Amino acid sequence: MSLSSSTSASPAPSLETLMLAYQNGDSTAANALIDAVSPALYRFFSIHSGDRRHAADLLQEAWIRIHKARHTYQPGQPLMPWLYAIARHVRIDAFRKRRAERLEQPLESIAEPAVAPTASPGAAPDLHALLAQLPDSQREVVCMLKLSGLSLEEVARATSSSIGSVKQKAHRAYEKLRALLACAPAGEPAP
Repeated sequence: MSLSSSTSASPAPSLETLMLAYQNGDSTAANALIDAVSPALYRFFSIHSGDRRHAADLLQEAWIRIHKARHTYQPGQPLMPWLYAIARHVRIDAFRKRRAERLEQPLESIAEPAVAPTASPGAAPDLHALLAQLPDSQREVVCMLKLSGLSLEEVARATSSSIGSVKQKAHRAYEKLRALLACAPAGEPAP
């Protein structure tokens, strides 16, 4: 299947259709898939890292892994959970690598922690700051459900969890976020 033969009047192909064409060597489909999915994956990485350059590096690594594993995508299956599973492994591997690098640093080279900027009066609490206070597994589930718009079933597939486990992580995350928001005085960031 080649996307170059499609007309501008026809509806845009689905992500799964783009992936199938990508598997068959269609570079136009690969570019279209990258353009369609990269914003969601970048948002996923930026929520977890808080550093735009690091998120961009993770996105690039994810596409390298997706390219290498494209033959494992099974036609007829939803694409986004498959992509998020790869992205999740990229994020975990990067976290482990960064943690190992920090452990290997001599004490003299470790910088003092930066002071968090204060919010302006009347400003809403920073989403990244609130999400950073959640455990990784809960932050991951909230990001996939609420920011990326995946269904419970898709998140369960992407995280190799049961739907019940995803629901439990989401519930605990929402409870913690409510508590953090309730404790934060108006105009100040959550503790």
